[in-house]
Amino acid sequence: MHTQRFSLRAALLAVFAATLFVFSAQTMATPKALVLKPFKSMSDESAECAACHKDKNPSLYAQWGRSRHYGANVGCYECHAAEPTDKDAIQHEGQTISVIVSPKDCGSCHNSEVDEFTQSHHAKAGEIMGSLDNFLAEVVEGALTFNGQSPAAVNGCWQCHGSEVKVLENGDLDPTTWPNTGIGRINPDGSLGACTACHQRHEFSLVQARRPEACGKCHLGPDHPQKEIYEESKHGINFYANVDRMNLDSSKWIVGEDYDAAPTCATCHMSATREQPVTHDIGTRISWTLRPAVSEKIDAKAKAQGKTVKSWQARRSDMEEVCQACHTKSLVDNFYQQFDSLVNLYNDKFASPGKTLMATLKKEGMLTEVGFDEEIEWTWFYLWHHEGRRARHGAAMQAPDYVQWHGMFEVAERFYVEMVPQYLEVVEKAEHAGNTEGAARARKVLDEILARPEHAWFSGKEPEEVKKARKEAQATFKARYANESKSEIKK
Repeated sequence: MHTQRFSLRAALLAVFAATLFVFSAQTMATPKALVLKPFKSMSDESAECAACHKDKNPSLYAQWGRSRHYGANVGCYECHAAEPTDKDAIQHEGQTISVIVSPKDCGSCHNSEVDEFTQSHHAKAGEIMGSLDNFLAEVVEGALTFNGQSPAAVNGCWQCHGSEVKVLENGDLDPTTWPNTGIGRINPDGSLGACTACHQRHEFSLVQARRPEACGKCHLGPDHPQKEIYEESKHGINFYANVDRMNLDSSKWIVGEDYDAAPTCATCHMSATREQPVTHDIGTRISWTLRPAVSEKIDAKAKAQGKTVKSWQARRSDMEEVCQACHTKSLVDNFYQQFDSLVNLYNDKFASPGKTLMATLKKEGMLTEVGFDEEIEWTWFYLWHHEGRRARHGAAMQAPDYVQWHGMFEVAERFYVEMVPQYLEVVEKAEHAGNTEGAARARKVLDEILARPEHAWFSGKEPEEVKKARKEAQATFKARYANESKSEIKK
């Protein structure tokens, strides 16, 4: 434990609370002209740090000067002080400091925030090591050419998920693991996370942390495009149209009281409401987990392990309370029915069957132990990890294009046009190699899946009345547009 850092910050805690909203008018100046008036209680150590850094790092100095830390007399030393026994301690200008300010350090003042964060899924993001994603970055995409690590993982996966920050024998931080502001960073002091993943140093602006771009550093792209989804949604459209009415610098920032134009990511997942306090456990209002191949309720895994956790129903109730600051209960109820129906459709029609098909091939010894060395493994990964996630997240955040064309359309194409034929190819290859019994069992599994009503169109066993109704609807559609085209020609 960084006892020296803790004692210094504990002594400043009362000052911090009393002066949290104190600002100096001088802090609004440009970095070049910025001159900070020292407060009586600012430590000599921090004053010495500031005197040097204002010349060497003028932007850093200016950002700190605009921060609430500055107003509360929390300076460089109060955050960076270290014990000589700390793994990452270094000697700098006669002081023992640490470059890394970890959640354990921040927790000496912000203890409840750090406790909540530590319970969150964010704090565990560094556990990506050993996952399929990290295997791709380390092995398939990369090579261990950068001090024994893959540059693809160092510059990619770890910058969002967090790396295990290592200290070299000479005391320097290993460049394969630092700099890093990954949300689940594993720090030398044993703590998890990086507060600076969301609260950019050294200003720690409320406005910056509340805007969707703060989350967009990680939550975007082909497999989890939450930021793009948000921008397509009515929420995102209204936010950008009315950002000047969002009151983003409000100290309490309660939806329905301090702003009403639109929610941001922070509004729904962590900010205060009329009935709930701010939380840094980012998943406490989420009822489904949309990350794995097959979605399940957020508490399902813990329940299966015999753990007592906040139920998915309680989490949903908390999210509904957020929604009802702007929407009626009936609208919110109907939204959740729509959302649940999409997740269940994806699970039942494509994800669970796909998982069964892949498990069957492995069980019958038709796939190697090496991941991603066979085409069907890539197909399955795309289906659930990319298209399937996009569809589910699109439904969760009301972005219809991500549900349809970037989501379920591509899921269906991947399943019917790629996965099923590839499955049969693998089975046929095994059959030719002499595994006739395994091949028969594997074919039976696929036949049973395709015999289900939701796949009847593909198997050719769709009821005649269903076909007839669809053909009539198609004829009506074509006739309507044909008539409209004739009218345009006459004009």
